[in-house]
Amino acid sequence: MEQPGPAIAVAGAGLRGSGYAGRIARTGAGRIVAVAEPDPARRARFAAEHGVPPGRAFPGWREMAAAGRVADGVIIATQDAEHAEPAIRFAGLGCHILLEKPMATSEADALRIVDAVEAAGVMLAVCHVLRYTGYTRALRDLIADGRIGTPISVQHLEPVGWWHHAHSYVRGNWRREDESGPMLMTKSCHDIDWLIHVLGEVPARLSSFGRLSHFRPENRPAGAADRCAGCAVEARCPYSATRLYLSCLGDPRREAWPLGAVTDDRTEAGVLRALREGPYGRCVYACDNDVVDHQVVSMEFPSGATGVFTMTAFSPAAQRQTRIFGTSGSLEGDGVRISVRDFVTGELETIEPGDSSDAALDGRHDHADDALADAFAAALATGDAGRLSSGVRESLASHRAVWAAERARLDGTVIALAPDPPVKGPVPP
Repeated sequence: MEQPGPAIAVAGAGLRGSGYAGRIARTGAGRIVAVAEPDPARRARFAAEHGVPPGRAFPGWREMAAAGRVADGVIIATQDAEHAEPAIRFAGLGCHILLEKPMATSEADALRIVDAVEAAGVMLAVCHVLRYTGYTRALRDLIADGRIGTPISVQHLEPVGWWHHAHSYVRGNWRREDESGPMLMTKSCHDIDWLIHVLGEVPARLSSFGRLSHFRPENRPAGAADRCAGCAVEARCPYSATRLYLSCLGDPRREAWPLGAVTDDRTEAGVLRALREGPYGRCVYACDNDVVDHQVVSMEFPSGATGVFTMTAFSPAAQRQTRIFGTSGSLEGDGVRISVRDFVTGELETIEPGDSSDAALDGRHDHADDALADAFAAALATGDAGRLSSGVRESLASHRAVWAAERARLDGTVIALAPDPPVKGPVPP
């Protein structure tokens, strides 16, 4: 007998798509009925895990879309440059959509998505996973309840981590702007969106500074080889691929990520082979990367509040860190706990929402991913878009702030962010 719950298809069965699908399957909140994945081995594993029949396991999202509306909703977790077209196509088929961030690699494509979604009357949630944690809810409620008075200034830090940056943004899929997008979008749109969500307003003006400073050929150590395996200076290099990936062996979580991006062979010989032959074994000073390795964004909000966001590769891999200064108190948060200082009493209160884990310290955000998957399945089951923390318009607004900040960095200007432009399709009541 067919299991209850909404039918869900997955376009892109990598780490993100598989993670969301796995959560929905484990909880029984929905049925995974189709998959589109170009890698045959990955597609076969996913289909076997979820009992997807051969006729519903497609080599790509285009083939899945050509089959018609195979599910109530679709999780789109393809590569960044292939977010807009499947989102538009599946919206046209009447599918509700969970779309991995960024929603698109250009503002024009984001507007096309909004147009398609609103014309079709379907729900779309971009994977702004930081919105879905108990930590975020608690911090946002503290501000809304007036615990620090009126927010006046904000400092927010994203410590990417030296090895995480080398893995994803020097050697990995997000190393080049022309293949994915600028670092501020592919990594830190989470953070700009989170600040907007927490403060309840979109920046009115933005400026930004940053560049690719370190991971460049001129910083290559004397005697370094093109690959870490066999390199004479590898043992002294902080960015040794050999050290990083061999240390993952025996740890199931780290074998899934980051090692899963490097090889499926979980042996020392298999890892070393991948490092000799594949992109993840390259010297970080001999790659074709061009995204920044550090960046700051300064923001002025309509209320007059100001904010500064800092992203850096040169840190331990850690939770985001936030300080918000208000007229009658201040708070500090590290993704796990929030400390609130009351200016009247001088008292310091510490709040631990309790849904964080050490997983987030290695670049993962498991609890938030699970909460987002739960919310999407519930929205599909009930037809209630209120189960989702953001709609397509909210995502458009935060993405436009990111694009504006990146233009400000490139042009050396201060950008005034205009109101959201209209789209062509009718807006459902």
